[in-house]
Amino acid sequence: MNTTLPEILAPAGDRAAFLAALAAGADAIYLGLKNFSARAQAGNFSITELAALTELAAAKNCRVHVAMNTMLKPGEAEAAGRLIDRLNRHVRPAALIVQDAGMVKLARQTGFAGEIHLSTLANAGSPAALAMIRERLGVDRVVLPRELNIDEIRACAKACPENLDLEVFVHGALCYNVSGRCYWSSFLGGKSGLRGRCVQPCRRQYSQGSNTGSFFSCNDLSLDVLVRTLRDVPEVRSWKIEGRRKGPHYVYYTVSAYKLLRDKGDDPEARKTALSLLEQSLGRRGSHYMFLPQRPYVPTDPARQTASGLMIDKLGNARTRKLQITPRVPLISGDLIRVGFEDEPGHQIIKVRKSVPKGGRLDFLAEGKPPRLGSSVFLIDRREPELSRALNALERELEGIRVQPSGPSEFEPKMPRPAKGMSRPLHLHVSRKQGENKLNDGSGLWLTPSSSREVKPGLAMRVWWWLPPVIWPNEEQEWRETISRIVTGGARRFVLGAPWQMSLFPDTMPRLPRALALKRKSKDFRKSCSKAKTEEGLVLWAGPFCNIANPLALEWLADMGFAGAIASPELSRDDALELGHTSPLPIGFVTTGQWPLGITRIPLEGAKTERPIASPMREICWVRRYGQNHWIYPGWGIDLRDKEAELSRAGYSAFVHMHEMKPRDVQRASRVSTFNWDLKLL
Repeated sequence: MNTTLPEILAPAGDRAAFLAALAAGADAIYLGLKNFSARAQAGNFSITELAALTELAAAKNCRVHVAMNTMLKPGEAEAAGRLIDRLNRHVRPAALIVQDAGMVKLARQTGFAGEIHLSTLANAGSPAALAMIRERLGVDRVVLPRELNIDEIRACAKACPENLDLEVFVHGALCYNVSGRCYWSSFLGGKSGLRGRCVQPCRRQYSQGSNTGSFFSCNDLSLDVLVRTLRDVPEVRSWKIEGRRKGPHYVYYTVSAYKLLRDKGDDPEARKTALSLLEQSLGRRGSHYMFLPQRPYVPTDPARQTASGLMIDKLGNARTRKLQITPRVPLISGDLIRVGFEDEPGHQIIKVRKSVPKGGRLDFLAEGKPPRLGSSVFLIDRREPELSRALNALERELEGIRVQPSGPSEFEPKMPRPAKGMSRPLHLHVSRKQGENKLNDGSGLWLTPSSSREVKPGLAMRVWWWLPPVIWPNEEQEWRETISRIVTGGARRFVLGAPWQMSLFPDTMPRLPRALALKRKSKDFRKSCSKAKTEEGLVLWAGPFCNIANPLALEWLADMGFAGAIASPELSRDDALELGHTSPLPIGFVTTGQWPLGITRIPLEGAKTERPIASPMREICWVRRYGQNHWIYPGWGIDLRDKEAELSRAGYSAFVHMHEMKPRDVQRASRVSTFNWDLKLL
């Protein structure tokens, strides 16, 4: 039995939610600043406001964790470092949450005094990776992916090194795609989830033939009473509630519920009360998701739209812009109601100005385009008298706290020295099967356990072997054996789907110096491969799914023994060129091919794989399964071939061409994408 109870970690997107977490007795609160937060749509906090709130939290024995968990672009190191420096001097939070190795290096340079937590966006839920993450990145906690079941969480806990904690999501919204492996919003218009700007295209209604449904929209995660099993895993030090865009009502009720389940989870009456609190929290329908391996639950419900809040009525008939509803529950002055779903025309949020009894009538005026009649209306936040009194009391305490305004920071980051680019870049053609493209020194193949058994003599050392973007804990041993088998067969060149996959390689195999990673001429390149074989060295590159976008992260990869990296394909032209000029490693860019909208562990329900699926804007996507993962592809690919000369002059050493056979039923696209090349990645 775990004698040290895990903390209840509450979300706060604004001041009211922060105070609600305190009122409910949260042990810790996580939040974001105005910049570098992966929930940019939340209200978030200024340094001065946060300093006062953190002092109030300390008086309540509550820790504050600040999320700076966006992908760091080139040119942002100074601004991010100065923000961390100001945080450290004026706020002194207990922890900093990051996804980018560059942010970790900046925190170290500023002398940040708190803990550093690795965000779930870093996709570090691998038992083999944990020791490497602690030793080579030096973080204090890893936030595990939501997709892990209890057996996989226990496997991570068993492998967890000393002085490293684990954090597990227990409640809140679910993304269809794996965190850190979703590019959907970015691909469709430059609003990246890795930058906190996701517009949630997965929440839309899609169609396949005559079938329409919410194929990619998930219900909420809610472990509720099952959370008791985590109390016996001492390495899991934090139960995390998602919801930085939710109001104080949600925060108060969910924190109260999970405190009861943690402290009195063996008491049937306490469990019943906790479930009642969760039902009143105004979230979406709950799902245990994959937590029980023997009873996995697909969290999508294609037949209905998923929406947070309590459905209280359908929008009634009205001949003017004045609309009306008859609520099924009493409404209190200050309540917030949402009319329609977020992707529908006329969607809006209304504040209730006066109390309305159950069965009464509420009239309001539409703002902008009116919603359609019959739209669903949801209660999404409310101000019960008890909660309002608690928040008001905390507000009065806060008024008595005086903090000095935070002054400017003079922090200057220490940046790595740029490496020289190659005069003749290598073109890497990545295919799924041998024979899809003519093999040469730039040939790449996606590695699978089955393909490692079928490699012909002499082929292994000629090919760049690509590892998948995600390897789950329950397949880790198979991948160790696969990599060992292909290395024994002569393979030496690998492109990794996550930096942590380095831990799957044989410890006895040294990494070749970066100078041998690329050569200007193909015959020299073949010579370097031959040398790799005789010296028993490996050439490891960080692939594009590692989301590398700044020189400091590249410097960390170099320190780890990586020979090169493929930059994040999300980068805009200016960002990509700047990264090329400043990279301390040989670097590549994806210039053609099918780039996925996302990778998910959730099976497709309500529609068929390998068939076109259309969005409301008639944008086509399709889904294909590889192993435990489903890949969602857009109907059109990337084509930046005319930018390769410009990238080469900026210092890029490799161009990646990703080959993926389209399903027979998906028509040839009439357009191509330049991804974010011509956009400003916010």
